[in-house]
Amino acid sequence: MKLLLSALLATISLGCFSERLLPPPPGRQPAILVFYRTAGFHHKSIPDGLQALLQLGQQHHFRVDTTADNTRFTVRQLNAYRAVVFLNTTADVLTAPQQTAFERYIQAGHGFVGVHAATDTEFDWPWFNGLVGAYFVNHPKVQPATVRVINHEHPATAHLPAEWPRTDEWYNFRSITPGLTILATIDETTYSGGTNGPAHPFAWYHSYDGGRAFYTAGGHTPESYQDPLFLQHLLGGIRYAMGQ
Repeated sequence: MKLLLSALLATISLGCFSERLLPPPPGRQPAILVFYRTAGFHHKSIPDGLQALLQLGQQHHFRVDTTADNTRFTVRQLNAYRAVVFLNTTADVLTAPQQTAFERYIQAGHGFVGVHAATDTEFDWPWFNGLVGAYFVNHPKVQPATVRVINHEHPATAHLPAEWPRTDEWYNFRSITPGLTILATIDETTYSGGTNGPAHPFAWYHSYDGGRAFYTAGGHTPESYQDPLFLQHLLGGIRYAMGQ
């Protein structure tokens, strides 16, 4: 009995963030899938992000499943979720059939949330560029800057001050999708290394190919996932993607 208990506890400990996939209980809480596979740079803040999203789900009554396993990207499995979150994914994380399944998922009216390095993902997949809204180019060192909220009508920004000082890794972007609704910009006069100019985007949303997409450039640092303002920002983006 002691050996069995020890093995069970070890399995729970090791599997805490490697995968959390539960069968969807019929008629109960809506669910999201948080995908954090990396094939390039691996952010040390991923466990912090996973823990924060799990807690948001518990507090706001939606189920959060987490995985780095791309074999979950089938039409049948994805349809269990209202939205899929790409949490600091990098490089090529999906095969061609998995990409097709994800396209069908969005076309069926579901949602997508991209966090930080989601724009550093799938550079050879034009459809994904359109969905996430831009591609990462480079970034200066982590430093303080001011985020300027220009749209308070969205649940991701309704709670934020017009000027939001924070410390993060500030991405420069290319291939910005036309027609995005920009929610907040990064004031390049408040830090060094910005290259997108006075309209440097930080967070945005749009309808895309039958579904909904939200992206925030925040979320590089572990401390981001302990910041109540940033967590509410994420929650608002998730609620939008879920269609709430």
